[in-house]
Amino acid sequence: MFDSVKAARGQPVEYFNRHTGRVEVEQVYGESFLRWAYESGQGRLTAWAVARRGWFAHWYGWRMRRSVSRLRIRPFLQHYALDESEFAEPVENFRSFNDFFVRRLKAGVRPLAGGPETMVFGADGRHLGFPDVSKVDGVFIKGQRWNLRALLGDAELARRYAQGTLILSRLCPVDYHRFHFPTDGTPGPARLVRGTLWSVNPIALRRRLAYLWENRRRITEFESPRAGRVLLLEVGATNVGSIHQTYAVGRRVARGDEKGYFAFGGSATVTLFEPGRVRLAEDLVENTRQGRELYAQMGSAMAVADPR
Repeated sequence: MFDSVKAARGQPVEYFNRHTGRVEVEQVYGESFLRWAYESGQGRLTAWAVARRGWFAHWYGWRMRRSVSRLRIRPFLQHYALDESEFAEPVENFRSFNDFFVRRLKAGVRPLAGGPETMVFGADGRHLGFPDVSKVDGVFIKGQRWNLRALLGDAELARRYAQGTLILSRLCPVDYHRFHFPTDGTPGPARLVRGTLWSVNPIALRRRLAYLWENRRRITEFESPRAGRVLLLEVGATNVGSIHQTYAVGRRVARGDEKGYFAFGGSATVTLFEPGRVRLAEDLVENTRQGRELYAQMGSAMAVADPR
């Protein structure tokens, strides 16, 4: 495994963009720091001592909530070529960088694919999809496997989903950072599992997938008439001090309704279906098989419910 880690060191982060039909290279926010922090001995020590800590995320979040942080918005938009015509509010209305970061979008700019039987991606991001999580022998690099008991913090749930279908969705700082429900159903409360705040960029996860289940996360059990009991996880990361839930517990929601949002930073969601309940989109499975993420926006097709 460590030979694989060494081989991955310094490699660009590539993904297949469903919307352009091309393999693209990610413009990694803070790439030089990330590579130093996770690909060098001194950097890893610093990440362990400082960057993964909750107080560091709160401090950075405070900086991004200050009014002076508004000055960062225009350069950020220009550098990453974001389309501000999608924003529900004009850029001038944002009082801080974090206001911009948790922005809403205009109605209709993320149309929902397919019909009621189609499960949609709940967030803009780069996605990996595993039809049977028990058969995975490599995530980002060979030899890394999912530890559901650690991820879920519940042995019984881990047994129930041991052969389930798992989708990992990684949100970059440049992405729209609100997350949504993939299908109709009724959500329960979001259970907090405390943890640290490692990066979830592939630069870090190539070295250690376990960062995902060491990080702070929220887990929601979601009852769907088409997909059974679905687990929805939001995973915090470096500079993400909090995960905000905006839905009402126990109130039925529709496919595409907002569930919540992440404050500043990169982050991830995990969607976990019971065995045999859904069939993943072919391009998601194929790109995952090649060890490459699929970029797709919220509302794009993720899977189809298998009729029972």
